[in-house]
Amino acid sequence: MSRPPTAAQRHIIDDADPISGRLRGTEAQLAALVKRGLAFRHPRPPHDHFLTPAGHRTRETAAPQPPAVAPPTEPDGVFAARVGGEEAVDDGAARAREVHSAWQGLLELRRMTNPDGATDRPCGWERTHLVRAAALALEAAGHPPEGPATAGYRVRATPQPEAVAVYAPEGEPLRACAGTLERAGWQTGEYTEPRTRTRYLLASPRRV
Repeated sequence: MSRPPTAAQRHIIDDADPISGRLRGTEAQLAALVKRGLAFRHPRPPHDHFLTPAGHRTRETAAPQPPAVAPPTEPDGVFAARVGGEEAVDDGAARAREVHSAWQGLLELRRMTNPDGATDRPCGWERTHLVRAAALALEAAGHPPEGPATAGYRVRATPQPEAVAVYAPEGEPLRACAGTLERAGWQTGEYTEPRTRTRYLLASPRRV
C-alpha cells in the first residue's frame, strides 16, 4: 500500500486550482508528486503541473463528502456550481463573474488534458465530478437553478455510471437544458419517471 503524501505535499495538493487541478510549488516538490503518480507535467509550454485522477482522489479523501444538495460555496470558500435546490442564492454580479471564470477554467482544463486538445467535449475531471460539471454548464449558460420559491433546473446523481439526471419545468425549459448540455459536449435523452410521470433528462459526457 502506498504511503500517504507528506504534510508539505498534502498542502500543495489541497491548494490546487479547484477546477483545473493546476499546482503551484517548487520544481522538486512537483517532481516528487509526479513520481508518486499524483501529478503530471504538461508537455506544452509553459509546462504547468496538474493533478492526476489519483491526485484528485487524494485531495477529496481528506475533505468531507458534500451533501446531496451542495451549497453555492463550500466551507473553505472554493467555488461550487449550483445543482438546484439550494436554500439561499446570490445572483449578483460577483456570482456571475465566478461562474464565468469557472467555466473558462474548465474549458482550459479540457484543452490541456484531452489528448487532442478539444474543448467541445468533457474531460476526465468532469467524468469524476458529474453533478458539478453538468450544473456548471447549465449555470454558465444562464439557466436558473431551482430555488426555494422559484422553478429551475436540478442536477442529481443516478445509479448509472457516468450519467446524471436533470430536472426542469417540462416543455421548453427542459428542452433548453438539453440543448445547452449537448453544446457543452454531453449526450442527453428525455425520459419519464414511471411512478411520478415526471419528465427529466439523462445526461452523460460525450467521449467522441
